[in-house]
Amino acid sequence: MTDVTSVPGADLSAADQQLVSGVLAGQRRALAKSITLIESTRGDHQTRAHAVLNALLPHTGRAIRIGISGVPGAGKSTFIEALGVWLIEQGKKLAVLAIDPSSSVTGGSILGDKTRMELLSQREEAFIRPSPSAGSLGGVAEKTREAMLLCEAAGYDVIIVETVGVGQSETTVAGMVDMFCLLQLPNAGDDLQAIKKGIVEIADMVVINKADIDPQATAVVRAQWRNALHMLRPASQHWAPPVISLSALRKAGIAEFWAEVEKFRAALEASGEFASKRQHQALAWMWQMIDAGLRQHFRQHPAVRRNLPALAAAVETGRTTPAAAAYTLLGYLNH
Repeated sequence: MTDVTSVPGADLSAADQQLVSGVLAGQRRALAKSITLIESTRGDHQTRAHAVLNALLPHTGRAIRIGISGVPGAGKSTFIEALGVWLIEQGKKLAVLAIDPSSSVTGGSILGDKTRMELLSQREEAFIRPSPSAGSLGGVAEKTREAMLLCEAAGYDVIIVETVGVGQSETTVAGMVDMFCLLQLPNAGDDLQAIKKGIVEIADMVVINKADIDPQATAVVRAQWRNALHMLRPASQHWAPPVISLSALRKAGIAEFWAEVEKFRAALEASGEFASKRQHQALAWMWQMIDAGLRQHFRQHPAVRRNLPALAAAVETGRTTPAAAAYTLLGYLNH
């Protein structure tokens, strides 16, 4: 049984101790190697990864975590690059991570091509990591959460988690960051009806990008968004999500965006909600890991592996009910 009060890093090998020291020194190579270790599915690598994370845990939690999502073409990469370069000019370091469940299917990822953030990827103060191709959204999210902690331990002040608006990816990202921002286009007025209500409800800020293309349309879309958000109950009683417009390409409105981020953090820290939100997220993450572990343990049970195909076929053909098959399979765990 693991002693939760044990000294972090006490059981590390010399090689892993070197990784920990490298991450704490802010070495990008050590950080990249540590993230590769946590993304590995090998059992021995997972054991090492947990030891490395445990050793680094006391050095995490100081960064602001921002989720950014938006429809394809909304200019996420241009915006993140413009924001990143501006933050570096303000003396900050930032890490950009991605959650893209489709990367395992397509073989690519939304951050796979670093040329989309060419200026940012050349800066020593920035760390850009493509989405892990772990398959399921849950698997990808788990690795990204752990990568986020490693980046914090390496001294990055701002962690940006980028996602594409696919399936549950936005809700997943919102559940691991402090602030969730939705990027929209100025011609998206017609699409406002089609936006999933659940996504609007988790947005802490709506950003209308490419505002320079059509200032009049931008003003109309901002008004529509303000009305839409006004009709919904905000996620926090201490924060009313603002709707701002900017042009990432022209580097206009970036400082105003960051001013809103700082206002958000100040408002939630003053009320205690900032810390409690992180505590709830950590607890939810633990339960997700337990659920995933139990599912894996269940699927690997010898009796389940033997009988699952036949019972699945019986459910499909109507020879047994889903409930009866489930109880039978779960019963094998007691033997």
